Amino acid sequence: MSPAEQPSTVTRFAPSPTGLLHVGNLRTAVLGWALARRDGGRFILRLDDTDSARSRPEFADAIRRDLDWLGLDRDAEVRQSDRRCRHRAALGRLAEAGRAYDCFETAEELAGKRREEQARGMPPVYDRAALRLDPAERARLAAERTPHRRFLLEHERVGWDDLIRGAVEVDAASLSDPVLAREDGEILYTLASVVDDAELGVTHVVRGADHLSNTAVQIQLFRALGAPPPAFAHHALMTWPDGRPLSKRHGAPSAADLREAGVEPAALLSFLLRLGSADPVEVTADPGTLVAALDLSRFGAAPTVFDPAELGRHSARTLRALPVGRVRSRLEALGVPAEVAPALWQAVAPNVERVEDAGEWWAICRDGAEPAIAPEDEAFVAEALALLPSPPWGPEAWYAWTGAVKAATGRKGAALYRPLRRALTGRDRGPEMAALMPLLRHAPRPGGGDPAKPA
Repeated sequence: MSPAEQPSTVTRFAPSPTGLLHVGNLRTAVLGWALARRDGGRFILRLDDTDSARSRPEFADAIRRDLDWLGLDRDAEVRQSDRRCRHRAALGRLAEAGRAYDCFETAEELAGKRREEQARGMPPVYDRAALRLDPAERARLAAERTPHRRFLLEHERVGWDDLIRGAVEVDAASLSDPVLAREDGEILYTLASVVDDAELGVTHVVRGADHLSNTAVQIQLFRALGAPPPAFAHHALMTWPDGRPLSKRHGAPSAADLREAGVEPAALLSFLLRLGSADPVEVTADPGTLVAALDLSRFGAAPTVFDPAELGRHSARTLRALPVGRVRSRLEALGVPAEVAPALWQAVAPNVERVEDAGEWWAICRDGAEPAIAPEDEAFVAEALALLPSPPWGPEAWYAWTGAVKAATGRKGAALYRPLRRALTGRDRGPEMAALMPLLRHAPRPGGGDPAKPA
């Protein structure tokens, strides 16, 4: 791709396929995808699967399924495990330049050093003892054990203009030289991520605020490898309403959990596009307008509250606004005939929380419902059902029937309508009966019991 053809914005979502995506991960994916789509750029899925002991194909498949469910289309997919040779080559270049060095401490020795530093009230920063080894001691250690490799940080203040947080500065002298490769030769995230971002042309990295100190290290790595650092945007981490961090350990819902709970993908997408920003969450079936209006500078740095109840309400409002074309296939999967779906959806949409609720209403329409008749209403309902014509019923049937019952019994208001609703549907509340009644295929028998089928 020539420079003239290179998109102005290239983002990536880089999950590790070691578990299921939770809602915090999804927020990162949504913001990165929306930024690329807003600018007509490219969005890359990069599976950070270099941890061969924990990465699983089924988790990679789940990640793809979750992104598809949300409508986050990708322009490319890359697996880090396919790029190991590129990571090792970059490590070699850093070593030749004196920016990567061998360290011989064992995990136990490093843990002891950290405990000593903490006991002295000092931050547990690696002391660079490996750089002070004389040649003989280095040779002795090299004969006994395989080294791990660290990046030699320049002790300077590293600053960048964060697209969300504004001017950020981190003192690299307060950080340990990061490990780039383990004793077994496995390249770790810090280096692999930088190499891939540089070589894939990533221009914008959107991720959580827990990566802030990482960013200072990676900016130095980009420069050491002769690559310009991308722009960074660090969104605030999410918490539960009680202030607990939103994490897998604290029960953060996975995408699969949200899907199972009936959360509408369009609702979750619009919810995450605005959560934590100065702009209100909007009900929309088409996120295109929200994507076009995305402004990362309007997101705050303070922790963002994720309230499942708020998401549930937003999901219900979004679902009710969807045209039947957006839910037809799901209605048909619930057994709703294609020719019935438009009328059923028009009738029940204002009263559903999940699409599955529409399936329950269709079951009532198709099979009838056990009448729910209060003892004090038995005589009234029996008289009302005697005035009910046999189905099929037309669009004026509810008004005609309730009018006749009102005239015959003198009842009105809730005392009239609620017992009749309960007689036909077995429920206290639900869709407007004028719209639902033409879809009911059975009339209850006078006195209750099983619904009578039409002749």
